[in-house]
Formats: sequence, structure tokens, C-alpha cells
Amino acid sequence: MGVLAKRPFIRQKAQENQPDRFGRHILWSRHAIAEAINDNLSRSEIELALITTEMVEDYPTSHRPLPDCLVLGYLHDGRPIHAVVAIDEANDRIFLVTVYLPSEEKWHDDWRRRK
Repeated sequence: MGVLAKRPFIRQKAQENQPDRFGRHILWSRHAIAEAINDNLSRSEIELALITTEMVEDYPTSHRPLPDCLVLGYLHDGRPIHAVVAIDEANDRIFLVTVYLPSEEKWHDDWRRRK
């Protein structure tokens, strides 16, 4: 999947996942679940933030089973959130590898550029 196609795919799967009570369009890694719990974030607010996400970094696929990227979204209270999202196009879903609240120590104030 090309870089330009990742963002719309992520947004579409997040949108489709909202009414799906089984959550079949977004899979979560154990690491992503642990990070969300550590940051006191709910699954629903993270998934909602993915609907309007934008890509920050695209990762090479050479050592990864699925194409993935770092995305930036905003929670309902305006806080930024980063997520590493793998694209599982063959199964029509996305996979959350990790999620976290970016820190000012590591990111510029636009949350798109590392320091």
C-alpha cells in the first residue's frame, strides 16, 4: 500500500469500527492496550481520534510483516495522541501496535516533528 493510501484506509477503518460492536476493523496489540491503560486512555476515545488522524512518519516495510506508520490524532479534550498503525489490507482492518501521548521533550509543539 502506498503512502498516500494509508491515511484514508486508517480513517475508513476507524469510521467503520465505530458502529461495529465486535470491533472487527481495529485490532489491538497487548503493548497498545498496556500503553493506553498507563496513560489512562479509553479504547473508544483512541479509536475515535483515528477517524481524523494524519500520518507523521511512514516506516519501511523491509523488516515488518505489514506496512505501518506513525499517526497523529487528537482526543476529545484536545490532547494529541500518537499511534503506530499497521495496515492489514488483506483482512480489511488496521492493527494498533502502540499508542501514547507524545511528550514535549521529544516532539516539537506541532507533534509532527521529533526533536
